[in-house]
Amino acid sequence: MPEFRKILIANRGEIAIRVMRAANEMGKRTVAVYAEEDKLGLHRFKADEAYRIGEGLGPVAAYLSIPEIIRVARMSGADAIHPGYGLLSENPDLVDACVAAGIAFIGPTAATMRVLGDKASARRAAIEAGVPVIPATGVLGDDMDAIRAEAAAIGYPLMLKASWAGADGACARSSRRRSWRPRSAKAGARPRPPSAMAKVIWRR
Repeated sequence: MPEFRKILIANRGEIAIRVMRAANEMGKRTVAVYAEEDKLGLHRFKADEAYRIGEGLGPVAAYLSIPEIIRVARMSGADAIHPGYGLLSENPDLVDACVAAGIAFIGPTAATMRVLGDKASARRAAIEAGVPVIPATGVLGDDMDAIRAEAAAIGYPLMLKASWAGADGACARSSRRRSWRPRSAKAGARPRPPSAMAKVIWRR
């Protein structure tokens, strides 16, 4: 394992502070990055060094700018980058940029992120590794009639799962939830209880 001397934390707030605390306990120097809107943020003052990023960018875009993160890492002499969680932590492009710049990335490889970042591809990797998984379809398209036919052929109850949309993705919208009610269901009928063994329909 490489020995890091100075770690840039590509995050903000409490997340960055927790990483800094761990780094300090290990005797490592820390580098913070902050957007203009976070110039009074506590994480800026908890680090050994702090640099502003994202001039002209918004407060979120600043932390999502890989060129800015790499720029500060080079300027500060950081030999490793820790992404915390959220923001760029699951972006394989940051890992690629670190490799190109000769900076260690504390986290998974870019290849691992690309496999596991999409739930459907992660499921395929689990199957290839012999890990038991719940029966499911492949990722389906946007033809709702075809999807309903697939659902009817499988049989209810079913669980609709977004392969990558996240908590606020399209599949979480109430209009989409209503569209998945079986057309044969009677008004006022009590829904069947969910099953732990329900098959999964994947949707993008």
